[in-house]
Amino acid sequence: MDDTICYLNTDLEIDSLDNLTNLASALKASGMWSLCEAMKGDDGLWHTRFETNADYNEPEPNIAAMIAAIESLDESLRADWSRCSLREFNIGYDCGSKPWAFNQGLSNELLGRIAAIGASLRWTLYPPECPKSS
Repeated sequence: MDDTICYLNTDLEIDSLDNLTNLASALKASGMWSLCEAMKGDDGLWHTRFETNADYNEPEPNIAAMIAAIESLDESLRADWSRCSLREFNIGYDCGSKPWAFNQGLSNELLGRIAAIGASLRWTLYPPECPKSS
């Protein structure tokens, strides 16, 4: 990294008491890329995480592509989606010292679509360099 603040990507994180295998397969078929296979954790929940296959410079078009995949799910898979306990878009940025000011936004239309599918937003900010291990 060259110490410049930049958008990295957005992950879609999903947790459910129900098996997520069918939902995960449908999201993969719609062009999303699985960061981890749907697996049942020690907490009793099923977990999975997705990204899109394309590179984006801002979160808006990236999240819009993921929402389009979710909106295209058939009725039974939309029911699976609705039963999830976590439906979260996690927006990641590399942080740095330049430019002096940096901003990106989400439109009210996209925020409405996020709310309509029952999803939440989270931001992850990565420091300019990894801490050195001792």
